Amino acid sequence: MKRYAELAPSQRTIMTPGPVEVDPRVLRALSYPILGQFDPEFTSYMNDTMEMLRSLFRTANHWAFPVDGTSRSGIEAVLTSLIEPGDKVLIPIYGRFGNLLYEIAERVGAEVVYIEKEWGSVFDPGEVISAIHREKPALVLMVHGETSTGRMQPLAEIGKVCRELGILFVVDAVATIGGVPVNTDEWFIDAVIGGTQKCLSVPSGMAPMTYNDIAAAKLNARKTIERGLRTTADSASASCTVRRPVIRSNYLDLSQLQDYWSPARLNHHTEMTSMLYALREGLRLVLEEGLEARFARHRLHESALVAGLEAMGLTLYGDPSCKLPVVTCIAIPESIDGDSVRSMLLNRFGIEIASSFGSLKGKIWRIGTMGYSCRQQNVLQLLGALEAVLIRHGAGIHTGAGLQAALDVYDQT
Repeated sequence: MKRYAELAPSQRTIMTPGPVEVDPRVLRALSYPILGQFDPEFTSYMNDTMEMLRSLFRTANHWAFPVDGTSRSGIEAVLTSLIEPGDKVLIPIYGRFGNLLYEIAERVGAEVVYIEKEWGSVFDPGEVISAIHREKPALVLMVHGETSTGRMQPLAEIGKVCRELGILFVVDAVATIGGVPVNTDEWFIDAVIGGTQKCLSVPSGMAPMTYNDIAAAKLNARKTIERGLRTTADSASASCTVRRPVIRSNYLDLSQLQDYWSPARLNHHTEMTSMLYALREGLRLVLEEGLEARFARHRLHESALVAGLEAMGLTLYGDPSCKLPVVTCIAIPESIDGDSVRSMLLNRFGIEIASSFGSLKGKIWRIGTMGYSCRQQNVLQLLGALEAVLIRHGAGIHTGAGLQAALDVYDQT
């Protein structure tokens, strides 16, 4: 019989756009004893989590809870529950994850229309608003922070128009929640989905979300329909009425999930106990740091990283006016094998950065400064290692300038 070695993952410095390094206090929370999902102590942790999520999303919404599963499970739960077959859905696409929203909406039966922006930029809100007036959709779906291109879309004006016209506004904030402001109520967002594995620095496996009473009214109206059935009993024909669910997924049905997260605690699934511990601890750490302080920390380390890369002689990718603060994209220098550089960074220095997707694959590197990974030690180690690796690959860079420029930024704080 084959014997397997004890699990011993390598220690890495993870500077990708997700997943990122997990705060040791969150890892410790994952090791705590299991409680039953209806144990009053455990349900109190559920209540804590809901309360902290409201603060994180900056909302007064009643419904704020995680879906068990990766971030995509949260997106699918919201779209599956809110989109009725035949609903017209408008999706402004400016990167890979806008295309993902398109695919999911189409799968659940939406009539999808879209507008598209060249990757590396975002929409002027007026462009989206014009499309809204032209198409008259039932829902507008948008990505807040597009990690595939390192861009961030302004949302406030779009949300305001959607609210005025009675259109549901749904936002993917997987990459931004906990790293930059996500002002759910101020931006008139009806439903917003976050991620754990990025700026919250919690392992992937839960999808925190919130939605308002407008969204809740639609999904509750879809809970069930009545259907008359003919049955045969004792050779006599009789009729009865049963109720059938309209929302096609059981696991991702928000109308059932909210019953589970309500004081009634109606059984729906077995909660991911350890992951809830991790999420609760991650949220506690975010709020303990303070949202504004946390946003400022992400901006500081972004500034140091960008200063170092530019001083080194590297070119940033994309429109700087809409740069996503927690992801920095670099154009790979001509004649340099981008995958070889990434491989050497990982194998010699234990540092991981990312490539990109689609038309950008092999053309840019993406560096994440997110959550627990967003700290001075990581930024400086990455700049020093990247310089060394680029020199080994024959790139013409300004030796020694990158680290000094980053240190200058830090010296000013």
